[in-house]
Amino acid sequence: MLLEREDVNPNTTHTECGWTPLLLAVENGCEGMARLLLERGEIDPNIADIKYGQTPLLWAAKGGYERVVRLLLKRGETNPNTADRYGWVPLMCAAQGGHEGVVRLLLERDDINPNTADTEYGQTLLLWAARGRYERVVRLLLERGDTNPNTADRYGWVPLMCAAQGGHEGVVRLLLERDDINPNTADTEYGWTPLLWAVDCGYEGIVDLLLERDDVNPGILNPNGQTALQLAVSCGHTRVAELLSASKPSFPVAEDIDAAPNHFLPDPSDLLQSLSQPPRRFRFRHLNPFRRIPNPSSAGRSAFS
Repeated sequence: MLLEREDVNPNTTHTECGWTPLLLAVENGCEGMARLLLERGEIDPNIADIKYGQTPLLWAAKGGYERVVRLLLKRGETNPNTADRYGWVPLMCAAQGGHEGVVRLLLERDDINPNTADTEYGQTLLLWAARGRYERVVRLLLERGDTNPNTADRYGWVPLMCAAQGGHEGVVRLLLERDDINPNTADTEYGWTPLLWAVDCGYEGIVDLLLERDDVNPGILNPNGQTALQLAVSCGHTRVAELLSASKPSFPVAEDIDAAPNHFLPDPSDLLQSLSQPPRRFRFRHLNPFRRIPNPSSAGRSAFS
């Protein structure tokens, strides 16, 4: 009834938080109310709240409200790339939340950038989806030819590393199907590769997947000077050590090993024999940089907080 009055301004904002009626309707997933408001020609669908800079589309994407997202995208002036104060865009919120339907809708837009990263930690949509085990979302993002699977965040973490460290075998398999993936990328803070993380955690399936790639280098050293095989032995991961021992070297080794006494590759048989001894663990899992990263998409759940 109020919307029938010509003197009612549907873009009026709350004096303290800057919320509009459309923002409130979208944040609560009220499709009917959002539809009524969007029928008004003068509605501005891009007005963001003052505190967090989050638009109606970002709120709808974050909540997984697929029908509301569809309504907003029908308005030609809706900008799908408007970021909040953390650099988060609607597609990033949908990917981080595993909202496959919303991700699909947004990726249908030609003006969407699938490589957008947040401004605080430099984490892309694909990285968040890989970290969250959202296999279908990862598949949708990889189907876009312009998605870069090797983009690292400020800590040097890439999607493959996140999936390998988290034990997300299905996501690892999808990423390794890309010819342009670099499986040997090490994070810039601790120098661990996806293979080292998988070995440290004892993920046999992921180690096996990585070793199927001819370009995976099992001889890269961790900060303790250990190869993947030495790490598996020190952690007591017998099956992982056997997989590594049976794998063929992907990178050339000196023909005359005596001429290279400092060569870092150990004798696999010697290492396997040491499995009978108590494991000596050199674990860096507690140094995972994600433990320090808050989830900006959960900020501002209350309109008046």
